[in-house]
Amino acid sequence: MGNALVVQRTRLPQSQTALRAAQYVRMSTDYQRYSIENQAAVIAAHAQAHHLTIVRTYRDSGESGLTIKNRPGLLNLLRDIQHGRADFGHILVFDVSRWGRFQDVDESAHYEFICRRAGIKIAYCAEQFDNDGSLISSIVKNVKRVMAAEYSRDLSAKVHAGQCRLASLGFKQGGPANYGLCRELVDETARPKHLLKSGERKYLLTDHVRLQPGSSTEVATVRWIFEQFLITRSESQIARELNRRGIPNSRGRPWSRISVHFILTNESYIGNLIYNRRSRRLKQKLVENPEHLWVRTNGALPPIIEPSVFARVQQLMFGRWISLPKDEMLTHLRKALHKNGRLTSKIINETPGLPSSATYIDHFGTLRKAYSLIGYTPKRDCDWIDSKRRWSNVVTNLSSQIAATIEKAGGRVDINNAADCLLINRALGISFRIARTEPPKKESHSLRWGFHRPSYVPPGWIVVIRLARGHGAELDYLLFETSELARGMIRFTDKALKRRKCRRFETPDALTRSITRRVTMKSRAVPTKSRLPRTPRTRGRSKRESGRARH
Repeated sequence: MGNALVVQRTRLPQSQTALRAAQYVRMSTDYQRYSIENQAAVIAAHAQAHHLTIVRTYRDSGESGLTIKNRPGLLNLLRDIQHGRADFGHILVFDVSRWGRFQDVDESAHYEFICRRAGIKIAYCAEQFDNDGSLISSIVKNVKRVMAAEYSRDLSAKVHAGQCRLASLGFKQGGPANYGLCRELVDETARPKHLLKSGERKYLLTDHVRLQPGSSTEVATVRWIFEQFLITRSESQIARELNRRGIPNSRGRPWSRISVHFILTNESYIGNLIYNRRSRRLKQKLVENPEHLWVRTNGALPPIIEPSVFARVQQLMFGRWISLPKDEMLTHLRKALHKNGRLTSKIINETPGLPSSATYIDHFGTLRKAYSLIGYTPKRDCDWIDSKRRWSNVVTNLSSQIAATIEKAGGRVDINNAADCLLINRALGISFRIARTEPPKKESHSLRWGFHRPSYVPPGWIVVIRLARGHGAELDYLLFETSELARGMIRFTDKALKRRKCRRFETPDALTRSITRRVTMKSRAVPTKSRLPRTPRTRGRSKRESGRARH
């Protein structure tokens, strides 16, 4: 039996892929129920007219074309082409906009170039030009890409203007209801129809959604939160008490200081609706809008909290924010160090009258810099924090080298995001870890390394890059089997390493060759050996008589 990896698809010669095609179809929203079928019908007619056979379908249902993120169909198509698994010579797409409405038209051209570089042609079946690389087709195609991007920008502006107008009328624009509130569906005359459950949405364009007070239990909880804050002035203490009572938040999860703070600052509980405080246009970065762009509607729903109580809570919160100069911040930090003997983020956050650790980071860049200004050196090894990004790049390069070598040998390599590892042939997992030195408790003790084994990894191996003392360079590369390691922190010395089932390598190339060889051995079909029947013992005869005693 040949020493070959298990491959998912066979690489066909170019002469056999000339008349084979793959189709890519995409629709943006679930409302376009027949869009996929309409695209497939036009693509099928184009394939029949050009004597092509559709052998593969890549689809993205309900996915936006603004970015390539969250589009598994297009990602799998490009991945198959780049890794040499494409068994077709053509890609059929309905039109330029189905390929994508990228705001940067060069991004759309880049993905098409990846296909052309692999010798695969792209045809836009519903367009009036042939994608043959001529001057006219290039100009028209680029104009189509600009038009597709401009259509998204124009549509986004119109939708946002309509949402602001409806918000000014007191209607809720998307998203779940906050704790203690519920969503009520109304018709075009604002007559109530019924309450919407979690996950439900309106289906008629003439219908709208407005907020109403929720269940009596949740309303009582909201009022209790405001009353307790006037007494304790602590969101954390309120969250702990809610969790102790077993009361979940609006998402069914335990409460936190942030979730309690959100309720205490939400004007919906006094009947006001505020829209457009934040916005994310065309899948871009979320931005905080200035207050003059907010859409505020007073009296949009019946209030749960008295405005006077809400105003007292806001006044108490505003009084907690005191602007301190850097010298005073360091003075308070020095007093906390003298009182506790050490400093951590937790100690800083729990010390009354001391700014939070995030505030120190905003003013000084890092906590270590603030520590150095007051003459404090923590016992924690902070040099590792500075070099962490560098070793992250080393792990990325090593994993890419191993993946490329296995794919070159004919195997399939996927990324398992849930387990943060490489998945080989959908069966074997390869995880990567950094083992750094730990300071010995005594000078006579041996040097010890440690790394954290993930809680869940597929059967396979864990590659450990062992660092020299000081984290300056790689010492060697270790290969552990996942079945031989317990969960949690793994610590070992050079002597203990010999007792573990582990292989040691001096260079990344030697490690890569060994992993490829092991994957090959795992992928072989091992024939079952027939077991020879045991010779029955002759009854009635002693061992001496049967000759077994002499042996």
